[in-house]
Amino acid sequence: WIEIFKTEPQKIGKKTRNVAFHPKRTWVLISKQDGTVELWNYRLKTLVHSFKEHNGPVRSVDFHPTQPIFVTGGDDFKVKVWKYKERRCWFTLKGHMDYVRSVHFHKEYPWIISASDDQTIRIWNWQ
Repeated sequence: WIEIFKTEPQKIGKKTRNVAFHPKRTWVLISKQDGTVELWNYRLKTLVHSFKEHNGPVRSVDFHPTQPIFVTGGDDFKVKVWKYKERRCWFTLKGHMDYVRSVHFHKEYPWIISASDDQTIRIWNWQ
């Protein structure tokens, strides 16, 4: 392995659950056990912003390939879409009845796929 990015333990804090690279910028999203999502610049090794709206661990994160948004899924059964330029949650998708373990954007269509411990896989149209 090649170590590209390592942060000091006191900066990272609670356990990391998932990570995602931005498709063009030198950014990574880090989802955390404490319900936060952190946006880091891995070249500068600096925290860009911390997002907090989930109640419980955030299990999965993904950047959209072309739009300035990202998606998260967590133990609060919610899928959230965020506008990172505005530093806020744009909207919340509700419907899962258990922990959301995985979320991803489709590369071409305005879809998010999510998988949950409720034994469902959902495809959401985010537009």
